[in-house]
Amino acid sequence: MAQKDNSFMWRVLVVDDIHGVFLDKLKNTGVICDYRPEITRFEALQILPNYEVLIIRSKFRIDAEVLHVAQRLKCIGRAGAGMDNIDEPLAVEKGIQLLNAPEGNRDAVAEHLIGMLLAMMNNLIRGNVQIREGQWLREANRGFELAGRTVGLIGYGNNGQAMARKLNGFGVKVIAYDKYKTGFSDIYVEEVRMEQMVKQVDVLSLHIPLTRETRNMVNEEYLSQFRKPIFFLNGARGEIVDVNAVLKGIEKGRILGASFDVLPIEGFPALTQSDWYEKLKMNEKVLMSPHVAGWTVESYYKIAAILADKVIEFFHANETKLHI
Repeated sequence: MAQKDNSFMWRVLVVDDIHGVFLDKLKNTGVICDYRPEITRFEALQILPNYEVLIIRSKFRIDAEVLHVAQRLKCIGRAGAGMDNIDEPLAVEKGIQLLNAPEGNRDAVAEHLIGMLLAMMNNLIRGNVQIREGQWLREANRGFELAGRTVGLIGYGNNGQAMARKLNGFGVKVIAYDKYKTGFSDIYVEEVRMEQMVKQVDVLSLHIPLTRETRNMVNEEYLSQFRKPIFFLNGARGEIVDVNAVLKGIEKGRILGASFDVLPIEGFPALTQSDWYEKLKMNEKVLMSPHVAGWTVESYYKIAAILADKVIEFFHANETKLHI
């Protein structure tokens, strides 16, 4: 029997910050793992030809330039849920395996969005600010109860399913529409068509990835279809939503309140240069957080651990393809 050639070792380049559990799990797998969270795009392009595996988070886009240089690349792992900073079609065309870890932050996202919803419905942020400013305005801060309402989820993947589970116990009806899935009704959710969604919901929450199809999907025309005034939540991707359309919906009374953990433009000073930031900032019916819904202490660990397990599984599945 021919002896197994152990001379080859997978080379892994990590270009973003990741919990140490990822590196710990890879230690005993016979790989060379270079942890370079401070690396620049230019520096990465110089050394990528030497690696079979690339681990990223959000540092830079994996585009045609990167994929052209990284000729040995067999796998890209993203420490997170979304894959919108990767040119997926081109990567797949080149035979590169794409891995992510949506299981790692789904609970964090769901809890964050429910927290935003409850804060928004009960005027918690505004009331807190008013008391600190010496105002005690009970009647002005009369809230709404979540119980008895219908929550609609657009998308029923990892995050949508976690949201439905977390809402169990609030006394709400949860319905979901997913263009790419059918037959998913369970004890937590009822599958519906979009025509039913727009008639029933009191709360609308997005749980879909950013794609060519979903970019600017939530616009004036989309929002005009809903029959009742709604509370609106976006913890998916900012570019899915036309922010000005949401502001107009608030102005017209179609939207009772809107919470954004993600925005089409994020960070400063870029955010201040948008044509909607000042209007968002001044609107008391808008609640914002800095893209942290899926970024808890626990999810930071879980994302790294889950991704490490998937990368190790990739190694095992490709043991017979070690030689390039």
